[in-house]
Amino acid sequence: MCVGFVRRNLRTRARITSWQSADLAALGVTRERAEYELLWISEGGVHGGAQAVARLLIDAGLPWSPLGLVMRLPPVRWLAHGLYRLVANNRARLPGGTAACALPKTFER
Repeated sequence: MCVGFVRRNLRTRARITSWQSADLAALGVTRERAEYELLWISEGGVHGGAQAVARLLIDAGLPWSPLGLVMRLPPVRWLAHGLYRLVANNRARLPGGTAACALPKTFER
């Protein structure tokens, strides 16, 4: 998810941190997972990918929270996962994408 969009449009209490500057071990997250997907880390656990986006949207409140709630329900959950992977796997090719956005070669499918 584009950090700039989140900062401009979502009123979230989440602290947005790059994985490179986070203490991954203290958060219970591997470097591989942090490179692979967006993570939502809370006392309730670690959620990745589309479900991390869903939790971010819920946290942002109206008008975003209904979309986040719907994204947590099957079959929308499954569709959201597929769309997330499609975007994440191609993020370096999208408008505004850079080489820094690319997934490591070990994760490309």
